[in-house]
Amino acid sequence: MTEIIESALTTAKKALEINLDARCYGTIVEIGAGQEVAGQFFRVGAAAGTVAKTMSAYDMQFSDQIYGKAGRYVSRERLNQMLAHEYALVCNRLDESRGAETTFFTYAATVAAKSYGKNNFCHAHIGIRFQQSPRSAYSEIILHARMHDDDAAAQSQGLGILGVNVIYGAFRHSHKPRTLIEHLLDDLSSERIEVDFIELSGEAFAGVENRLMNLHLIRSWSTRAVLFDANGVSQVPTNILRKSPIMIIRGSFRPPTKVHADMFSAGLKAFGSMESIDSKNVVTLAEITMAELESDTNSADADFLARVDLLNALGHSVLVSDYFRFFSLRHWLRNYTHEALGITLSVLDFDSLFNPKFYEGLEGGILEAMGKLFPDNTHVFVYPSKINGKLVTLNNVRVKPLQKHLLSYLIDNKLLLDCNVVDEKNLHISARESYKMIQQGNNEWEANVLPSVAKLIKERKFFGVS
Repeated sequence: MTEIIESALTTAKKALEINLDARCYGTIVEIGAGQEVAGQFFRVGAAAGTVAKTMSAYDMQFSDQIYGKAGRYVSRERLNQMLAHEYALVCNRLDESRGAETTFFTYAATVAAKSYGKNNFCHAHIGIRFQQSPRSAYSEIILHARMHDDDAAAQSQGLGILGVNVIYGAFRHSHKPRTLIEHLLDDLSSERIEVDFIELSGEAFAGVENRLMNLHLIRSWSTRAVLFDANGVSQVPTNILRKSPIMIIRGSFRPPTKVHADMFSAGLKAFGSMESIDSKNVVTLAEITMAELESDTNSADADFLARVDLLNALGHSVLVSDYFRFFSLRHWLRNYTHEALGITLSVLDFDSLFNPKFYEGLEGGILEAMGKLFPDNTHVFVYPSKINGKLVTLNNVRVKPLQKHLLSYLIDNKLLLDCNVVDEKNLHISARESYKMIQQGNNEWEANVLPSVAKLIKERKFFGVS
């Protein structure tokens, strides 16, 4: 994870610095959580130097009359409408009088805050459209945030701080996008607000790889997980996961091997055959944990992009998470769906599920961990492997004596389920050994992966292939 060495300015100092910068001038529009961002600039004084207009359009009919209709009011679609409308207004009305000396901006947010007496999903789509220099083409920062405070007032206050950080970042850190991300939660914490998606575009961010920027959200403690669709495009998790049954397969995928492909096939078949699951609606994710990425940022970035590209080529969406414990992953998924959850893992990875040391710090240890993993419609599917030539399945895998009864309980209650072998000839394949072969220039690795994967690795020289 990134250590933020640069000392962070307070929200008030950031707001005042922008207010005193004669070049920064624009509009702030917010729907759903008060005028907290604008309020930050007004409270420190000299806001007339920054704020041309503020507005909130809470009533849906008012909002539609101003911005046009949208399928959902708290959505990227509505945010785009707000940014386009307000940015055009500020430029059209003020360019002649001050456009030569001013970098115009529009900040917009559409928010679903905590509703009285309800346990609703609290989130916001936030963006800023801004000029890097007077009369330049606009650049944009778009992000999605989840609010974790228990009441609407605290959520609004937190969004006010986040908004100042976004505006300040646009004008002070656009040349260093990683720094911009590292300071999004200044004066906040991810316990209050979590930024789980970011997209940077325009001339200020020319050459920026948005997949790496989303990965940096995890490294900078802004979130614990980010999601990429099957086309490799960063996505707001709720857009992919909302109200869907989900099957996750955790692995290193370095590279994705034939046995990984078999696990996807067997896990999805077993999960889809369960009662009440429509296999056509299942969202399948390949999950890579941050523990699988190297600590050296440059090599980790290239390695990460290679894995995402290869998994995308196989048609998979990719989840990158900092949730090493499976029950934490399940808890995160439950933010988005109450449908069935399935986790497929190799019998070789049983250590990560049954090793008590991984649950140190939990008052109830491994029993508490299993209770949190299987409290509702969640199942773990175990794919066999061959160890020293012997077929090892869920039914003959060895665990420590103290965990035998726990394993039997989970099997008897059909919480742990066996997967059928797809191709026994692939069971010996190891991603780790395949990677070593690539590093050593041993072409035998090609037999361990699908032809399309081998072709892409060689074409793009992934993993240092010669």
